[in-house]
Amino acid sequence: MRGRALVAGLAVALLAACGGGEDGPSAAGTSSAPAERTLTVFAAASLTATFTQLGTEFEAAHPGVRVRLNFAGSSDLATQIGEGAPADVFASANESTMAKVTGQSLTAGEPVDFATNVLEIATPPGNPAGITGFADLARPGVKVVVCAPQVPCGAATETVEEASGVTLSPVSEEPSVTDVLGKVTSGEADAGLVYVTDVRDAGDAVTGVEFPESSAAVNTYPVAALEDATDAGLAEEFVDFVTGPDGREVLQDAGFGTP
Repeated sequence: MRGRALVAGLAVALLAACGGGEDGPSAAGTSSAPAERTLTVFAAASLTATFTQLGTEFEAAHPGVRVRLNFAGSSDLATQIGEGAPADVFASANESTMAKVTGQSLTAGEPVDFATNVLEIATPPGNPAGITGFADLARPGVKVVVCAPQVPCGAATETVEEASGVTLSPVSEEPSVTDVLGKVTSGEADAGLVYVTDVRDAGDAVTGVEFPESSAAVNTYPVAALEDATDAGLAEEFVDFVTGPDGREVLQDAGFGTP
């Protein structure tokens, strides 16, 4: 407990000094707000665009509330929460990572599934390596980047490899799906395995290649308020917002499926 409290204290100090992860999309509430409250949300990197939008909408509907967003690989976030990092809500890119948090009794209630996602191949614009399907990623000379196995997108990649019988030899394994996408957009890789939603969000920065084997690994995203939330009621309101009609609309527009 003492170690966890120390980690929590250090994390609080770090967030205070640096603004904390990726801050919410708007500044603090106006002077007319009755009292400023901050909601800290830890969310999978693949939720960056959608949760940024949802954070903006939640703030607009809750004057005085500032949503502080921290995006990273789900497994890293789960580890931080387990070590006492100050968070009110956790949204994971798969159920097994959320189970690590619930297994430590760190959630306030049962997580709620709110979205699904599948993998897609992202290549530099124009697909210069001529990737046409999953098997092409195993061709000699093709530089492919994937997520590390402990990250949900990496676990999904392994599942697809097992289901298809195609073994990849990636040039690197990244800690989050946004890092994989960065390797592709920077031209460091011929292809990367990311989510359908990442390809859509990247726009003209990449060319997407769908492949049927992706259906072997459908990731389900759960979200939960955390046991140590500073404002338990506000945390539950955010979970309800994400899983409600407004949240579903934003997520579906981004290409997420429904659980």
